[in-house]
Amino acid sequence: MEKAKNKLGLVFFPAFDWAISPTHPEREERLLYTQDQIFEEGIQDIEGIEFFNPMIASEKDIQRVHFAIPDVKSRLTKSHYISVGGAIRAYKAVMDKEVDKAFALIRPPGHHAHRVVYGDRGFCIVNVEAVALERIRQEYGDMKVAIIDTDAHHGDGTQDIYYNDKDTLFISFHQDGRTLYPGTGAIEEFGGPAAYGYNINIPLPPETGEEGFLYILDNIVMPILDDFKPDLIINSAGQDNHYSDPLTNMNFTAQGYAILNQRLNPDIAVLEGGYSIESALPYINLGIILAMAGMDYSKVIEPDYDPIKIKQDKRITKHIEELSTYIYKRWKNKEQLAKEKFKNKTEVILEKQIYYDTDGIMEHQINTFNICSQCSGYNTIKSTSDKGDKVLAITLPRKACQSCIEKTYNLYQNTTLNNYTNVYLQDRVNDEYLAK
Repeated sequence: MEKAKNKLGLVFFPAFDWAISPTHPEREERLLYTQDQIFEEGIQDIEGIEFFNPMIASEKDIQRVHFAIPDVKSRLTKSHYISVGGAIRAYKAVMDKEVDKAFALIRPPGHHAHRVVYGDRGFCIVNVEAVALERIRQEYGDMKVAIIDTDAHHGDGTQDIYYNDKDTLFISFHQDGRTLYPGTGAIEEFGGPAAYGYNINIPLPPETGEEGFLYILDNIVMPILDDFKPDLIINSAGQDNHYSDPLTNMNFTAQGYAILNQRLNPDIAVLEGGYSIESALPYINLGIILAMAGMDYSKVIEPDYDPIKIKQDKRITKHIEELSTYIYKRWKNKEQLAKEKFKNKTEVILEKQIYYDTDGIMEHQINTFNICSQCSGYNTIKSTSDKGDKVLAITLPRKACQSCIEKTYNLYQNTTLNNYTNVYLQDRVNDEYLAK
């Protein structure tokens, strides 16, 4: 019997009862073909690879991260609670040392879900990695965490959640937002005033191939991780950079994903996008599983793989090399850049237009980060939708000082429903959630 070098936990949840439509790219077959492939390869017989059933997340788990409009029960389906619960189970398996690493192969995905949630956008309603992580922080204590998002689409929801959290490094390398949904993920989106430099976007040109992705990993991602020294590394493992994906324009391979995973060496991987259901996902997932288990993945090759056809253009190679130098220099100089950017400021305001493409809802946000010398400062979101919602959402961060606690509660208590349809307070200090 073969034996895994690293003890690996796998959580499967195909979500048979949830799909945007029967023919939508985000449907249960995304995982069913993978499931068939790994059983055909005998993964279940390898010593050291263990399968876990998902848990069911609670309403409170969702409220630590999201302001669901009007409430969690109205927005989530049963499948969303189980998808998040699958990630929680994977995280817990690692934290409890049942396994060395874990891979949650679950859907629906989540990295486009922002803190405020009116509905489904980019196939996401709840941010799976973030909700699971905050449950783990609540149970096991605070920790420094790096989330590396390798989906072709920018992880704008995860960025929004952790934009002002210095303890959570977020790195997203993705197809340039000027060429792909959701249109965000520019280098200049570098973090809020308390965490400037800890939100790193690496926008890549269409037709970036294996050479480019691995160059980015070796020359930006790994050096930054060496500097940051996280307690936990999470791979937000989107697989739609594959050359056969119908929704994107990249040229990554199953071998490339396996090599990336081996070098990144994440503690936990959580499936995100990837819509080449037969041609890519079974091979990519198999490669990632073998890489995480510390086993040979060299024979995992797609039947239609043609290295000549997807060879990276030299102009793209040159662009990526220059991009890497520029982004890493910004990371090393982040403290000075923050001093210059936020000098003499007491607050930072970001305005956003967010479109919920599945549900057809347009949201306008005024997002205010209050700058505090004692902590990361409290945050407010004034959100309106074209459905008539007027929302005030207030977040008190995990390590808030007493002054910010008092200001936050005064704001919540003194805000009436005369001007708003909903008012929320997310108190991360006391793990409480208030709504009126």
